[in-house]
Amino acid sequence: MATADAHPRRRADAQRSIAAIVAAARAQLSADPDASIEDIARAAGVGRQTLYGHFRTRGALVDAALTEALTEGEKALAALDLDGDADQALSVLLASSWALVAESAALLTAAQATLGVERVRDLHAAPAERLTALLERGRTQGVVRTDLPLEWLVNLVHYVLHGAATELRTGRLNPEQVPGVVTATLRSALRPEPATPGP
Repeated sequence: MATADAHPRRRADAQRSIAAIVAAARAQLSADPDASIEDIARAAGVGRQTLYGHFRTRGALVDAALTEALTEGEKALAALDLDGDADQALSVLLASSWALVAESAALLTAAQATLGVERVRDLHAAPAERLTALLERGRTQGVVRTDLPLEWLVNLVHYVLHGAATELRTGRLNPEQVPGVVTATLRSALRPEPATPGP
């Protein structure tokens, strides 16, 4: 007869197994967005049957890996002090975001092949809202340009961050260069056009 603590122990074992699989998926997909289920199961130290027992499809596993990465990133960004001067706050946010994007960019590549556009957009909602609010405040303070659509500026930041992550992964930028390159590129692109002198 099963002992009284058998079910809790099995649940704890299952949670450890799930955590190992998701961690392996994050590592494998960050290195190679086309990593196979076999690669991920091997890295997690489990068999295919165990992996599929927790994640019925590759898409479900990619979703879990991207969700966990973005949740951890959101916690880190939420802890930043972005009050006060919007120009300084934007530099802090940009410099802090690139390292988080370095992993999620590769996971996003995997996600785009398996998840729908709406799901990917939903997962990025919180970071996008934070950036949008900061850019709006920057416009009020006169340090962010107003001649281009706000949504375009938000997307521009994402494009540059993901581009930097790709350059880092392929070795065309080194980790020491990226924060400065990202911040300089985006601050130049986001600042208002200088006033044209009158005649």
